Amino acid sequence: MRCPFCRNSDSRVVDSREVDEGQVIRRRRSCLECGRRFTTVEEAVLAVVKRSGVTEPFSRDKVVTGVRRACQGRPVDADALQQLAQRVEESIRSTGCAEIPSHEVGLAILGPLRDLDRVAYLRFASVYRSFSSVEDFEEEIAALRRAEADPAKASG
Repeated sequence: MRCPFCRNSDSRVVDSREVDEGQVIRRRRSCLECGRRFTTVEEAVLAVVKRSGVTEPFSRDKVVTGVRRACQGRPVDADALQQLAQRVEESIRSTGCAEIPSHEVGLAILGPLRDLDRVAYLRFASVYRSFSSVEDFEEEIAALRRAEADPAKASG
């Protein structure tokens, strides 16, 4: 890390702190050349690989935006959407992969959304899984009802 003041490449870490539930590390450094202090922030980048092959950083805001459309007109508040996005990010990070296909992000959304609001879940799933007939909806509704009747099977 180069000193932002004198551009020297030698510095020592004075203090380190975890931020954002351990996803980010904030380090206070001291330049060994000029003695001035500066702060660096280290974050493990989680990248999403889109269908086109383009890679972009994971964004909780994009998750919230996509799910908000499915929740339109439903009794779901903004805090619940933020919590869902956090759960999705934690789920994806727990895989240990630095890059994840966008399809996997969609899969990670389905479970928490089903728990949050079943109507919003059906809306999201119908687009995400490209439902093409009434039968597709009926099958998904039947699966929801089975999961409601036997919660032990819902986690699968």
